[in-house]
Order: sequence, then C-alpha cells, then structure tokens
Amino acid sequence: MTSYPLANTAALVTGGGSGIGLGIARRLATDGATVTICGRTESRLLHAISEIGPIDGPGSLHPVVADVTAEESVQAAVQAAEQNAGGPLSAVVSNAGGSTSIGPVTHLDKQSWSDTVALNLTGTMLVLKHGAASLVRNGGGSFVAISSTAGSLVHPWFGAYGPSKAGVDQLCRQAADELGASAVRVNSVCPGLIDTDLVEFITAGGEVLDSYRENTPIARVGTPTDIAALVAFLVGPESTWLTGQTISVDGGQGLRRGPSLASVLEPLFGEEGLRGVVAADTDS
Repeated sequence: MTSYPLANTAALVTGGGSGIGLGIARRLATDGATVTICGRTESRLLHAISEIGPIDGPGSLHPVVADVTAEESVQAAVQAAEQNAGGPLSAVVSNAGGSTSIGPVTHLDKQSWSDTVALNLTGTMLVLKHGAASLVRNGGGSFVAISSTAGSLVHPWFGAYGPSKAGVDQLCRQAADELGASAVRVNSVCPGLIDTDLVEFITAGGEVLDSYRENTPIARVGTPTDIAALVAFLVGPESTWLTGQTISVDGGQGLRRGPSLASVLEPLFGEEGLRGVVAADTDS
C-alpha cells in the first residue's frame, strides 16, 4: 500500500516553475500535497506542470502567476493557493530568489544591489508575512525559506547575494520565535552548488567548478531532489518540534570555504579591481 505522508497538506511554493522550486513542488505533490506553484511567467509554470505529468495519489499541482517583490501579488498567490486546497495553508516554501549583483564591493552597482535584496530578502519577507498568516489560520504549519550557503560562508565577489541570504536566515529565526505560540515552524535551507539552469555556466566545467569541488568533501554537484528531500521532511509530520534552524545541504562545503570566481571576474574587473582598486574621481 502506497503511503502519502503529505496527504491533506495545502502548500505554496514560490519560484516553482524550474530548478529547486520545481523539484520541491514535485516531491510535495508526489507525497500527497495539494501544491500551488507561483512564478512570473504563466507559460513557464504550465510547461513545468506538463513536464511532470499526472501525479499518482491525492497530490496535485496548480499554477498562479505572482511576483514576490510585489505585495499585492504575493497576497493574491496565497489566496489562490488557499482556494486550490479548499482552506488555509499548512506549508509554505519561499524559494524565489536570485542575483543581478556581482563583483568587488568597491564596484557594486546600487540598483543591482537593491534589486537583489528586494528579490531575496524583501520577497521572502512578503511571502512570510502573508503565507504565515494563512498557516496561523490553519492552526499551525511549516514555513521553509530556501536560502544559501553564501549567507554564512564567505563567497568573494558575490555582491548582494550573500548578505541578502544572511538576512533571510535571520528573518526565519526571528519569525520562528514569534510564531511558535501559533504552532507555526519556520526554518531555512541553505543549498550548496545545485545543478540547475541558472548555474549551468558553472556546472558545465572550468575553474569555478573545480574550486567548488576542491572545497566540498562529497565532491559531486547537488540536485534539486537533494533539497526537496529535506523540505519534505520539514513540512511533514516528523519535524513538528524543529524550528528556527538554518540547515545546509551542501555536501560539506561549509566545512571549508566558498568558491573563487576569480577566473570569471578577473577579465571584467582586472586583478587590481578584484582587490578593490578604483580610479580616483578627479571631479571631486
């Protein structure tokens, strides 16, 4: 007899149209959950669901277009997920994120910095604000933010990405303390290098991938299923006394150091640029 540990679980997964988010959505639905995935492009969401195909058992997948940096959009996505499930949510996974900010700190572009912080940190806050409210209405549940090892392990020249993910981890700890009284658990998951389209320029091979591997005891590249397995545990019935935790899934990379992007960025900024040299402003 097939077991569905997440049957009767109503879930929302942001950034669910590809990569880690889609891997999480697939796992939760396979385990029996009613899962609403959101992203900014409807065609991508529909294609993702069609790629997965029929779900055996009580689980299901539903799309809703949403931009996590827009509060009204997040609020509407939560409402759509509740309607799809026929009631308040019991699991929310804040996965949407990324970066347009990269380079030495003395060369960072303010707008790219702001956009990255808005997507990673403010976006997580908005999903937490409205998603956790639904979890409270449900009488409890689980919120999981997909953060990054870059939030605690120095990744030189990653710009706003690492600082914004550190903020995500602290936000989750704060929320875990606040929401425990309502039986809402809040945890963050920190992936290492995961094989997705977004990092194909790294996983295809080269010095950056070599840097990851030499700093990862289990030297293979991770997969979305590695992350999905932990998330399924965190939203499931076996983790009801686990909250406020930041858990890395990185093959042990956190035991060593972050990767070096020097081979990619030195052609853009030069050797001196990577150590912070900026030409003097003669107009000042």
